Amino acid sequence: MAVREKKPEQAGARRPGGRFKLGRRWRKSALVAHIVFAGTWIGIDVMVAVLVLTGKFGTSDEVRGLAYETLATFVVWPMLVSGLLTLLTGLILGLGTKWGLVRYWWVGIKLVLNLVLCTLILVALRPGMGEIGDYGRDLAGGAPEPAGVSNLFFPPAVSLTALTLATVLAVAKPWGRIRRSGR
Repeated sequence: MAVREKKPEQAGARRPGGRFKLGRRWRKSALVAHIVFAGTWIGIDVMVAVLVLTGKFGTSDEVRGLAYETLATFVVWPMLVSGLLTLLTGLILGLGTKWGLVRYWWVGIKLVLNLVLCTLILVALRPGMGEIGDYGRDLAGGAPEPAGVSNLFFPPAVSLTALTLATVLAVAKPWGRIRRSGR
């Protein structure tokens, strides 16, 4: 039985300039993980949209209150974790493949979208979730709807739009390479 030598394109190979290149199996595994984590993120955003719509237009105060409580309790951390895992696998793919992190416009824009969305989860969405949960618990008692609740339509709308754009960019790969000055 002959022993096969590693080809330069296999795992552990170095590109010119010392950059690491993912082997075929590792690249495919990272790509599958990236797609799964991004799909999870999109699914969580769809769930957020359903909970927001149920909280706003539910048939009873109990249903509406439960939607707001669920939103406050279970949404932020799973969404953030899926976003960060999508970022991590995207970084691995960017550093270990020909696409790079900021070599092509579509990759750079996806990176920026991911960073902005993860930041918005922490800065804009998470701080208000305690109040939303409290309102959900008070809703059955006839409490009036606070003004901040109506703003909940924006997070899933913005996030789903951005994630859809990122998906389109990943498939279409538009605009070509980013030109560097001085070359």
